[in-house]
Amino acid sequence: MNRIVIAKREIKVGFRNPWAYTFLALFTLFSLALMLIQSQNSMSGYTHTTGTMLNLILYLLPLMTLLLGAFSVTAEREEGSWHLLSTYSLSAAEFMQGKYTGLLVVLAAIVAFGYGLSSCLGVVFGNAFSLSALVFFLAFSLLLIALFLGIAILVGALCSNRWQALTVGVSIWFVAILGWPTLLVSTLGWLPYAWIKPALVVLTFCNPAELIRLFMVVQMGGGSILGPEYYQWVEWIKQPLGPVVFFAVLAVWLILALSAATLIWERKRGV
Repeated sequence: MNRIVIAKREIKVGFRNPWAYTFLALFTLFSLALMLIQSQNSMSGYTHTTGTMLNLILYLLPLMTLLLGAFSVTAEREEGSWHLLSTYSLSAAEFMQGKYTGLLVVLAAIVAFGYGLSSCLGVVFGNAFSLSALVFFLAFSLLLIALFLGIAILVGALCSNRWQALTVGVSIWFVAILGWPTLLVSTLGWLPYAWIKPALVVLTFCNPAELIRLFMVVQMGGGSILGPEYYQWVEWIKQPLGPVVFFAVLAVWLILALSAATLIWERKRGV
């Protein structure tokens, strides 16, 4: 019951947050740009245009999620709201789960509004997303939000103020999104050839953004562009149990992030 109360509170606060409307405007503009890109190209299967659009989503959504989520948690301590809430019979686990649920609703609403408005305008001007493309990009966006929101909650629990949260959040985004290809190539380049494929598997599981991207690319039929090193990945994901294992790994990532955030928040509760 406490989780629901915290989630409702977070939804109200989230929709009053100027940051949320800033990202809403940014993502809406971004989704309109995606619509213009796809209107000029074929969207059947995985194409260069599809890959470009996936990368654009991959750049924006994790950063947006990390900042909104981390700021929301650190604000509770900075503004003194947590001191009031801690006087009630509210556990740290209930608080974190409620925060996660409420923020997930707010972020999902931002994404849905952006895609919805761009689709409506596309229908008016005759350049709307196809239904399959819309479902694909929406699923990709929601998976990124769900995973990175758990990481954002952990960042917020670790940091004492918004400046720390900003620094840590941007650093995680840079490593996981922008710097990942360079780090991957430089790391694998030092390993013996026989170790490259096992190391690639382990490193990919360590980066949820890359794991989600690979899964969605293969589901769109673009596994052939990934190269021979990813051949086993393509075959594994195409198996009937592939999606089950994929979602199980994402669930483990999310549970670990929220559990760590809960433990850290509980330890700081008496401080």
